[in-house]
Formats: sequence, structure tokens, C-alpha cells
Amino acid sequence: MTPFESTAAALRACRICRDAPRYGARLPQEPKPIVQGSTSARLAIASQAPGNRAHQSGIPFMDPSGIRLRSWLGLSEPDFYDAERLAIVPMGACFPGLDAKGGDKPPRRECAEHWREALFAGLPEMDLVLVIGQYAQAWHLGRVEGGLTAMVRNWRAILEEPRRPRVLPLPHPSWRNNGWLRTNPWFADELLPVLKEEVSRVMRRG
Repeated sequence: MTPFESTAAALRACRICRDAPRYGARLPQEPKPIVQGSTSARLAIASQAPGNRAHQSGIPFMDPSGIRLRSWLGLSEPDFYDAERLAIVPMGACFPGLDAKGGDKPPRRECAEHWREALFAGLPEMDLVLVIGQYAQAWHLGRVEGGLTAMVRNWRAILEEPRRPRVLPLPHPSWRNNGWLRTNPWFADELLPVLKEEVSRVMRRG
């Protein structure tokens, strides 16, 4: 078993948020951690947390957000779920439950603190990490004045920074961000074409 497989197996058995939560109330349902990847993966999706549909199916991004994300990346379902080439490492591996307005709660903080460094240490071939949403961006890139919009607007400079793996920030593909996408047309016009090119190159080499 590779280091990634060993860490992922331990994560899938994790019950910290249900049995011994460190932050707030315990997880409102039985844990069902979801993670994808292998030591050969060259592309990673650093996402937020599985939604309810992913929780029910056990498959990450098996929902409308996933359809939009795969469209952004230019990937088919088989390529997207090819763990040998593409890792999916959320900030929180379990569905965090719903808030009072019916939206998903933030990812559980315990998960990233306990598992994230070990998971990425098991991805030695990683070339590009797509950081989706404010929580993943804060973890991988720090916080910036102006929040997510300022971070994603600076995508070109972030992508060109001399680091390995390279990092590219994205908004969450949720329908809740439709308004953001309408008011930021540069995202589709400027960023998405480069995103598709980068993903195609990395996946071909994988």
C-alpha cells in the first residue's frame, strides 16, 4: 500500500468529527469520508467538502456542481474519476450538514488539520492543484484583502509563481455562484481557456 493509499484508508475510517469533535457540535450524520487519488496523480482538485448528493452516492462531485466543474476543466466523467491521474482532496472529507438557510455548512476544521498534509505528502508527482472556494484558497494560498474575488482575479500571477506544484484558484462551481459568474465575465473569457489548456496538458502527461 502506498503512502497515499494508507492515509486515505485511515481517513475513510475517521470518526473524529462524530465522536470527538474539536470545534463545535459533532457531525450530524454518520461519517462517510470521500477522497480520491494515487501516487501517480498529477492534477489535484482541492475542494471544500462533499455535498449531500456526494454523501449519498459516495462519489465526489456527482451532482450539478460536478457537471459544471467538468465542463470548466474540459474533462469527461471517466477522466475526472481516473484516480491514477486526478486526485480530489477536499478540505473536509465528510458532508458537514446543512445550515439554517439550507446551504452546506463550512468544511469541518478537524479534517484538514488532521489529514491534509499527509494526503498531499502522498502525491509526489503533483503538478497542478486547483484550489476551489475560499476555504481551500486560505489553506493553500493564505487570505487576501478582497476575498475570493481578489484571489481568483490574481490567477495568472499565482499560476506563474515558481512553486511546485503550481496552484490555480477557482470559485466553487455551485449554482449559488451564478450571480458571481454573471458579474465576473472575465472568468469565462480569460481564465477558463487557460484552465482547459493546463488540465489537458497535465492529464496527457499523466
